[in-house]
Amino acid sequence: MATKVHVGMETEMNGNGVPGKVKNNWKKRILDFSGKMKRFPGWLWRTIWKVGREDHRRIIHAFKVGLSLTLVSLLYLMEPLFKGIGQNAIWAVMTVVVVLEFNAGATLCKGLNRGLGTVLAGSLAFFIEFIATKSGKVFRAVFIGAAVFLIGTAATYMRFFPYIKKNYDYGVVIFLLTFNLITVSSYRVENVINIAHDRFYTIAIGCAICLFMSLLVFPMWSSEDLHNSTVGKLEGLAKSIEACVNEYFNDSEIKENRDKSSEDPIYKGYKAVLDSKSTDETLALYASWEPRHSRHCYRFPWQQYVKVGAVLRQFGYTVVALHGCLQTEIQTPRSVRALFKDPCIRLAGEVTKALMELANSIRNRRHCSPEILSDHLHEALQDLNTAIKSQPRLFLGSNNNQATNMLALAAAHAARHKQENDHGVSLSSVKTDSSALLEWKTKRVSEQAKENERKILRPQLSKIAITSLEFSEALPFAAFASLLVEIVARLDNVIEKIEELGRIACYKEFNPDDDEIIVTCEKPPVDVTKNQLPSHAASD
Repeated sequence: MATKVHVGMETEMNGNGVPGKVKNNWKKRILDFSGKMKRFPGWLWRTIWKVGREDHRRIIHAFKVGLSLTLVSLLYLMEPLFKGIGQNAIWAVMTVVVVLEFNAGATLCKGLNRGLGTVLAGSLAFFIEFIATKSGKVFRAVFIGAAVFLIGTAATYMRFFPYIKKNYDYGVVIFLLTFNLITVSSYRVENVINIAHDRFYTIAIGCAICLFMSLLVFPMWSSEDLHNSTVGKLEGLAKSIEACVNEYFNDSEIKENRDKSSEDPIYKGYKAVLDSKSTDETLALYASWEPRHSRHCYRFPWQQYVKVGAVLRQFGYTVVALHGCLQTEIQTPRSVRALFKDPCIRLAGEVTKALMELANSIRNRRHCSPEILSDHLHEALQDLNTAIKSQPRLFLGSNNNQATNMLALAAAHAARHKQENDHGVSLSSVKTDSSALLEWKTKRVSEQAKENERKILRPQLSKIAITSLEFSEALPFAAFASLLVEIVARLDNVIEKIEELGRIACYKEFNPDDDEIIVTCEKPPVDVTKNQLPSHAASD
């Protein structure tokens, strides 16, 4: 046996003693790697083109960062500037890298936080240094250590305050870093004050370059992103509702569309709404730092946009439930759905029209049309109500005995199994030891088989009991119709919040003659979440 294994192994060896399978695996890996390297340039070019095509502002931001780094590098490259600042010019470079963000509001927030934190930390460090120099060297070390402990503890605890955490967390981090560097270094370094001055100047130069690039060179405002994202969410919800209702009543099987939610346009429409909470709050925070930059309003109502986003998320949850009706296990037959197709499609069309009107009103910064909740929407609701009332047998049923009998049959079936189990246990207790043991083993095997059978039959029995109900074929549609009505009810909340936004933002009055004609192209809306680069820890 060992000889056969040895001979078999020899047949798989090549001349160098390397197994053939290992050699083939290495060849395959090398070929795969070479194929990937050949495809890499094409993949890289497609990625570069796609990222720039999605939002051309990304290209502008990249050039702005490159130009800012070039300008701040002149502190090193030009001899007169380098003699005046020296090695501390590196702080200006680091400031540009850390502070310059995609939106002007984010740059203002980080730049002012960095400047304010540096000034406060430097002032406090100089005050502590002035007091410490009046004492002896030993007491000076104790005083500096106690000051570092108290200031570090207090500043870190303040970071947990909601207002500080929301607006000035980055500034507190810079304050801690600068204070400790100056205070601790002053014990060993004599010219620490000059170093702190130079660092403050270089940070100020870096912040000035960042603010110049963000506010004056192709500025990109967080308030505009928040404004446009609200418009996109309304349009996405409108498209989702329209597509969902059309797909529910189309001729193709609904089951074919299951497990495709990631590729479904219905899912894409409301996904941006459900995931918008953190993005809206971040953009609103940065918008609160931005100065007035347009003639539309004196102060951007960023908080009202957050409220509109919250109402849209509540509205979106109903759309998610409506989409779930397309993926339920029990579906209403096509013949039954066809009875209610026209009123449902008409109702969905009116809701879609109202959402698109709201999106256009925000886009054009005008109040909504007085006919946004027109008589057509109420007529569509009445038509759906009339259609449902015209088919009472589908929803109420005409033979309740059949349902009762089927449910009674299910209950009797479960009771019979329970009685058999109880009876089997009582029989084994009156047998002799040997016969009881043998019968117990036999019944054990049969009980396991019956248990497995019950695990299979119970869900089947429940499904039979459900599908045998005379009105069960209309139950899925009843849920679908109720969700459509719920969408109409929640539409009032959306309109109310957007009208409130129009009053606060000083939107112009609605004029049908002045309404702009918007030509839309088949281009997906810009996803502002992809423009927010991740924030790293503050580094100096």
